[in-house]
Amino acid sequence: MAEQAFKQHIAQHLKALRKAQGLSLDSVAKLTGVSKAMLGQIERQESSPTISTLWKIASGLDASFSAFFATGNDEKAGDDNFPDDPNMKVKAIFSYREDTRMEVMEVSLLNFHEQQSDPHATGVIEHVHVLNGELSVYFDNAWHELRAGQSLRFFADQPHIYKARSEYTVFHNIICY
Repeated sequence: MAEQAFKQHIAQHLKALRKAQGLSLDSVAKLTGVSKAMLGQIERQESSPTISTLWKIASGLDASFSAFFATGNDEKAGDDNFPDDPNMKVKAIFSYREDTRMEVMEVSLLNFHEQQSDPHATGVIEHVHVLNGELSVYFDNAWHELRAGQSLRFFADQPHIYKARSEYTVFHNIICY
């Protein structure tokens, strides 16, 4: 997805979520931990949020992460990558749908990248299946090591970290809300 189209899609989705919940920018800032100024810049398409910022917004608004960057009405989201981080790419395999209350993403981590994630809403469960490389996942105050072909699941309503243990690590992240 081109950067301008990406900014526009995120801006429109953020505005729609905020208005549907009857929230001001100030209220969204308090719920998400993202500054009111940054939220305004995102809505005006002056800034592209980082992956971490987008997770904070999605979690704070109890919303789907993939809906911010997936396009199209089809349940298969296609090949749209998150453009801001050269060491992390996120591709929506299946965008969030209300009837399934889940989304599936393919995450690629390069150069031993580490990605921290803020807690999601209570009851959210993440399933991780490693396709390539080695991955460490931190949750429940411990690191869990995975290799290609291995899987785990955990309650994501706690801080958690993904760390590539190889130069190129790819995994599916299935999030159930």
